[in-house]
Amino acid sequence: MNELLIRLFVKHHQDTTSPSVRTNYGILTGWVGIFSNLLLCLVKLAIGLLSGSIAISADAINNLSDAGSSAITLVGFKMAAKPADDEHPFGHGRIEYVAGLVVAIIIVAVGINFLKTSFERILHPAEIDITGIALLILLLTLPVKLWMFFFYRTVARRIASETIHAVAFDSLSDLMTTSLVIVSLIVSRFTVFPVDGCAGLLVALFIVIGGIKVVREIINPLLGECPDRHLVEELKKQLLQCDGIQGVHDIILHNYGPNRYFATAHAEVSPDATAVYLHDVLEAAEVKIARTLPIRLLLHCDPFSSQNPELKKWRTRTEDIIATLDPNMQVYDFRLDGKNGHSRIEFSLLVPRKYSRSEEKLIQKITDLLRKDHPELEVKIELTYSFV
Repeated sequence: MNELLIRLFVKHHQDTTSPSVRTNYGILTGWVGIFSNLLLCLVKLAIGLLSGSIAISADAINNLSDAGSSAITLVGFKMAAKPADDEHPFGHGRIEYVAGLVVAIIIVAVGINFLKTSFERILHPAEIDITGIALLILLLTLPVKLWMFFFYRTVARRIASETIHAVAFDSLSDLMTTSLVIVSLIVSRFTVFPVDGCAGLLVALFIVIGGIKVVREIINPLLGECPDRHLVEELKKQLLQCDGIQGVHDIILHNYGPNRYFATAHAEVSPDATAVYLHDVLEAAEVKIARTLPIRLLLHCDPFSSQNPELKKWRTRTEDIIATLDPNMQVYDFRLDGKNGHSRIEFSLLVPRKYSRSEEKLIQKITDLLRKDHPELEVKIELTYSFV
C-alpha cells in the first residue's frame, strides 16, 4: 500500500535528494494525513457525542488537530520548495522546520486543553453509554492509525524529514491513546470509578509529553545544531581527493533546510604554487562538491609546506605532545620561523568545546612541554573551536 501510493503520486520517487521529489513526498503525506484524520475524527466524534465519553471526544479532537497539522505540513513543504529570492537568498527550506514546530505546538495545546477537561470529568463523573457496534467501529480505527504510522515513518526515513518524523510519532501516540480509551470503556462497565476521566487524563498527558519532545527535536535545526557527522566526513574525504589540496580544517556548515547546506572551509595548499593555479584548484573543488553533495562550498586558501623537514619534525613533535592531552585536538596553520629553523613556532589548535582545562592553562601546558628541551623556543598558540 505504501509503495503503491508513493509510486502513484511521487514522480522519480527514488531520487530522494532532489528538492522537487522531497516536496512531492511532503505533499503526499500532508494529503494522506488530512483525509485519514478527518475521517477518524468524524467517526470518533459521533461515537463520543452519542456515548457521552470525554475520552473518545478528546481522541476525536486530537485527530482533528492531526488533520490541521497535516495541512500545515503540506503548506510547509510547498513553501519550502520556493526558490531563493532577493529577501531570502538562501532559499525557503527552513520553513519546513517552522511547519514542524507549529505542528508540535498544536499537539501540546490540544493535550493541555484535554488535561483540564479530563480533570473536570474525574471530579464530576458522567454515565457512559456505548453500544457494542460503536465499540467495534472504534476498534477498527486502530489499523488505520497503525498504517499511517508505518507510512509516515517510511517517508520520513527516505527523505530524512524531522517534520514527518514528528507526524509519525503523533500517529503512534494516537494509536496508543485510542487503545487506552477502548480499554477504559470496557472497564467502566464494571465499576463506578471515573475510568473515563482517568483515561482522558492519561491520553492528554501522553499528548503533552510527546508534543514537548517533538518541539525539542525540531527546534534544534532552527537554533543551529551540529551537522550530520557522516556528511562532514564525506566532505573532508572528497576535498582530500582533489588535486592540490593537502589538508582541510575550519569547516563551518550552515543548514538552510533539509539537504541544503552552505559551507566554508580552509584548504591546505602548496605555498610554492602560483595564485592562478591555486584559484583553479579551489574552484574545481568547489564545483565538485556542489555536484556530488548538497553543499554550496567556499574554500579559503591556506599555504602549507609539507616538504620542509624541520617543519615536519616540529609539527610531528607538537601533534604528539597535544595527543597526550586530548587526541581529539587538531593542529593546523603551523608556521616555523627563526634562525636554525626552530626559534619560533606558531599554530592554531582546534579544541573540543567540552574540554575542561581553561584556555590559559592549556596554552601554558603545551608551551611548557614544547620548551622542555628548547627553553629559548617562542610559542604562539591560537585556540579555536569546532563548528562541526
